[in-house]
Amino acid sequence: MFNLEKIPGIDALRTPCYVYDMGLLDSTINALRDSSVKYGINVNYALKANSEPEILRKIASYGFGADCVSGNEVSRAIECGFPKSGVFYAGVGKTDREIVQALECGSPFFVVESLQELEVLSSIACSRAAEINVLLRINPEIDAHTHKFITTGTSANKFGISVNDLDAALNLLGRLPGLRMQGLHSHIGSQITGMEFFSAQCERMNLFIEKVRSAGFECSMVSLGGGLGVDYDCPDTHPAPDFDGWFSAIDSSLNRTPGMKVFVEPGRSLVAQCGTLLSRVLFVKHNPARNFLVLDAGMNNLMRPALYGARHSIENLSASGRGESGFEKYDVVGPVCESSDVFAGDCSLPVSLRGDIVAIRSAGAYGATMSSRYNLKDLAETLYV
Repeated sequence: MFNLEKIPGIDALRTPCYVYDMGLLDSTINALRDSSVKYGINVNYALKANSEPEILRKIASYGFGADCVSGNEVSRAIECGFPKSGVFYAGVGKTDREIVQALECGSPFFVVESLQELEVLSSIACSRAAEINVLLRINPEIDAHTHKFITTGTSANKFGISVNDLDAALNLLGRLPGLRMQGLHSHIGSQITGMEFFSAQCERMNLFIEKVRSAGFECSMVSLGGGLGVDYDCPDTHPAPDFDGWFSAIDSSLNRTPGMKVFVEPGRSLVAQCGTLLSRVLFVKHNPARNFLVLDAGMNNLMRPALYGARHSIENLSASGRGESGFEKYDVVGPVCESSDVFAGDCSLPVSLRGDIVAIRSAGAYGATMSSRYNLKDLAETLYV
């Protein structure tokens, strides 16, 4: 249960509001850092999960690098204290302007996702008399059995260079000026809880590393992306994910040679549980077929449920203080004029009243970063506790 005592003056709090538990974030980062040190694996935080400056400054203070997927993310990462030498710029559709922006910010590593991107990077590098460090993102053809919208490692996905094009990519690297091959990258999806998928990813990467070296290139860096899942159903039971299990699977499956640097790019697993979206009940509607709790937060504040049917634990914080024992099933919905603006259907909650404060848990990842002003709604307030 979300602890209301952390928020003085809760009754006067303007909702909707994202509340970030910085103590929980600290303990999660420490758990990640301990596993990182134990297994000798480097960490680049994925900004797309949460790019709030205070969150970024906290994560950067631990010495991690940054995984960015836009020119503006590169700029923000450096502004918030991530070292320029630790910034990786990925993304399947980098514009020329963003490439130049990242170079001017000092981003040293570009994760390349297509053959044509190699040609564009070479052209820009030559025009600036620069050398660009590249990692080839290879699509490993692994289905991690997550939701189809967060699967990234099969040929049906837009990400990465096809296995069939690896030889062509290496051939291009051998003749294009201005590019320096550093290693390989892969990513197989998001919200993955089965460690066997990460082991399979590493076994495929071993084959790709051999091919790269056989072609006469060094492979001094290997990035395995992110994807480690969190417990959305029981956030208090598992506030931190199994970093040790993730890193152990990598360590036992990847053929690491002396001097090779191995990277992972956690995003969701680091910040999801520290964030809660607080909202107020605007109306309670009793229709013949359904009961509705209409909240002041909507899909414009938290897109995940509408985008791919994601489920979050939902708590009525006000009802718990009334001592009532009765429960009802509600469709918990937002105010946005879309039928998809639903946080949960048939959600069992204590009998709820207008003005009750509701907590939507595990909202620290892909919540605020996906927010919009659709219907000209205000963005949610932000509070750090």
